[in-house]
Amino acid sequence: MMNTGLLLIRLAVGLTFMGHGSQKLFGWFGGPGLKGTGQWFESIGIKPGLFMAFLAGLGELAGGFLFAAGLGGPVGAVLIVLTMLVAVFKVHGKNGYWVTQGGYEYNLILIVVAVGVACTGSGTYSLDAVLFR
Repeated sequence: MMNTGLLLIRLAVGLTFMGHGSQKLFGWFGGPGLKGTGQWFESIGIKPGLFMAFLAGLGELAGGFLFAAGLGGPVGAVLIVLTMLVAVFKVHGKNGYWVTQGGYEYNLILIVVAVGVACTGSGTYSLDAVLFR
């Protein structure tokens, strides 16, 4: 059952991150695309906005894929954690804890989940398990 639980967690978090990366990079799923994300990044002091938007989108897309697939050990988790730390320090941290006030509650939960999976391993139902038995 533990391996099934890890798979469900990895898929939910990883696929969601892939979606967020696709919003930033391609404008999919109602996202602003690279140009819109870059402009928003510039407006909150993340410069150069377009390049940083590309890195953020790529980190979310690649991190989400690696995490969902259980590939590359903790690399996907690290990409997720880094993305969420930037979100906390640049956007949500100043608003307190609760997400209802724009706080970092959700970001922290994602960080803890990513670190938890990285600490336990991706489980039997992962590409790492299949490729590196």
